[in-house]
Amino acid sequence: MPDINWEEPYCGEGNNCFRLGTDIEGNGFIAVSGSEERFLTDSREALQQLIRDIKAGKADHLL
Repeated sequence: MPDINWEEPYCGEGNNCFRLGTDIEGNGFIAVSGSEERFLTDSREALQQLIRDIKAGKADHLL
């Protein structure tokens, strides 16, 4: 697992909290707070998952 510097979580009331992070090479990562060991990297898959979660109401605080 890469050494990731996680930012403070972005949370909405009653919703999942997302965390964004970067590694020493500048790669971006997205994870649900509390599940940082199962992260997505800055890929098309990560963007698609973030969009699906926003549409599902899990991240309306990011809008």
